[in-house]
Amino acid sequence: MSALESDQSPLLGLTILWHPEPERIGQQFIGPGGEGVLELNRFSPLFRAPGKDGLALGHRCIARTPLRICRDGGDGVAITLPDSRMAVEVNGKSVTDAAYLPRAQIERGVVLGLGGLVLVCLHWIRCLPKSNDLPGLLGVSSAMIIVRDLIRQVAHTSLPVLLLGETGSGKDVAARAIHGLSKRAGHPFVAVNMATLNESLAAADLFGAAKGAYTGAHAQRPGLFAEAEGGTLFLDEIGDMPGLIQPMLLRVLESGEYRPLGASRNQQSGARLITATDRALEGGAFNQALLRRLEAFVIRLPALRDRREDIGVLLLHFLQTRPDLSNQAIALPMTFISDICNHDWPGNVRQLAHVLRRATMAASAGEALTLASFIRMQNLPQTSASEAGIAPVIGLAGAPASHQTAVKPPRKKLSGLTPHDIMSAMEDNAWQIRGAAQQLGISRPSLYKLLAAHPAIRPAASIPLEEIRRVLQEHAGDLSRCAASLKTPSEALRRHVLGLGLEHSDS
Repeated sequence: MSALESDQSPLLGLTILWHPEPERIGQQFIGPGGEGVLELNRFSPLFRAPGKDGLALGHRCIARTPLRICRDGGDGVAITLPDSRMAVEVNGKSVTDAAYLPRAQIERGVVLGLGGLVLVCLHWIRCLPKSNDLPGLLGVSSAMIIVRDLIRQVAHTSLPVLLLGETGSGKDVAARAIHGLSKRAGHPFVAVNMATLNESLAAADLFGAAKGAYTGAHAQRPGLFAEAEGGTLFLDEIGDMPGLIQPMLLRVLESGEYRPLGASRNQQSGARLITATDRALEGGAFNQALLRRLEAFVIRLPALRDRREDIGVLLLHFLQTRPDLSNQAIALPMTFISDICNHDWPGNVRQLAHVLRRATMAASAGEALTLASFIRMQNLPQTSASEAGIAPVIGLAGAPASHQTAVKPPRKKLSGLTPHDIMSAMEDNAWQIRGAAQQLGISRPSLYKLLAAHPAIRPAASIPLEEIRRVLQEHAGDLSRCAASLKTPSEALRRHVLGLGLEHSDS
C-alpha cells in the first residue's frame, strides 16, 4: 500500500501503545478520513497488524459503553467520555468531562489512557499500514513506513545519500540498512564521526597519506576511502567537516578521484558515500556545491516526538530483546509506562533505550521508578505532550503552542563534573565524544581535557599493542565494543588501529 494522495485529508488512526497482552502492542485501527464518529469500547473497533485478523481491545478494564471520538470539519476531534466508571486520561492527565483536541494536537499524537491498564495513541495516518520491516528501524507510524520504503528504493543504486535527523533518531542504523540491502553488502561498511577528526590530519584520515607526507608519517597510510573500497563510507556529522576538506570531498563526488596527502597520483574511489547531519547546512558556511552533490537522495529520520505511536513498539522491543533488560516489561509500573509514552524524548530512540536500561536495573533492585529520576534536568528538557503547549485539553478550542524543538543543554562549569559523570556520559554515548559532550553540557575540547585527566579513561596511543589485538579478537573487530572494553574514545581507537594497520570491522 502507498502513501495517501497529497490532496487527501489524513486518516484518523488509533495505535495500541500498551496492553496487558504484549502481542497487541502496535496494532492499529484506521478511522474516518473526514467527519465522522468513532466509538471505542471493549468490543470495538477491531485493531489489527498488517495481514492479520482484527481484535477488539477486549480487556475487562475497558468499558462496555463507548468513548466517542468525533472528527469535525476542521479536523479537530471531540472526545465524549463513556457512561461508566472507567478512568480516562488524556496525555497523562485524568479527565472527567468532554475534551476537544485541535488538529495540531493530534499531529503530535494524543495518548489516551483507558482503565488504568491500556494506552492508545490517537494520531493522523498518512501512509496505509504495511509490513516492510528493516532491522533496527522499528515503528508502525506512517513516517517510518515511508523511511523504510525510501531506504529500499535507494539501496540498489550508487547515489550518495544524505540522512537528516536529530541526534539519536537512527541515522547510523539507516546508513547500515542501506549498505546491508545493497550489492555492496559483502564489502566494508566504514563509519566515522567527522566531529572527532583532528582538523590538521582530517585529509590524511579520509584520503590517506604517503610516507613522509607529514611529521610522524613513517609509513604509507591508507585512508577511509581506501578502507571502504567497494563498500560504503558513512560520514556522520558531515556539518562538522573542516572547511579545507570540503572541496576535496566535492572532487571525489564529481570525478570519483582523490589524491592521498603527499602522493603524486590520483586514486579512483569505488566507495558509496552516505552522509548524515543534525544541522541545517543550507545557506551557512558549509560548501553549498558540495551540499548539492550530497543531496542526490535525502532521507529525513523523524524525531520520536513526531511518531509517538511508535513508542510502545520500541518500548516492548527493548524490554524483550536486550539481555541486560531481562524482559522486565511486567515489572514496570503503569504510571511509569504512561510517562514514557507522554514524554517528548529530545534524545530520541537512543535516550529512550538508555532510560529503560537504567529503569529496569532500578526495578530489579526494588527502587521506586519515576521518569524524572532517570533524565538529567540540566541536560535534557523534560517536556511532555501535556507540558509542551498542548495541555490542558479540556475545553481547548484554540491551537496549541507551535511545535517545539529540543533545547540545547546549558553550558556547565567543568569544576562541577565528577569522574563518575564523565564515565557515565561516555558509556551512555558508546564512547563517542560528541554525544558525551552534549550530555554533559560542555564543549568537545573541554571534554578532551577532562578525559586526559580522568584516572580510568585511557588514551588510545597508551594502550599496549597486545591488549588491543586481544580485545579486537574478543569482539570480532567491533570497535564500539572494543572502545567500551578498553575505556577509550572510539574514534581515537579507530584512528590508532588504522595507523597500526590492524584489521577491524565497523559493522
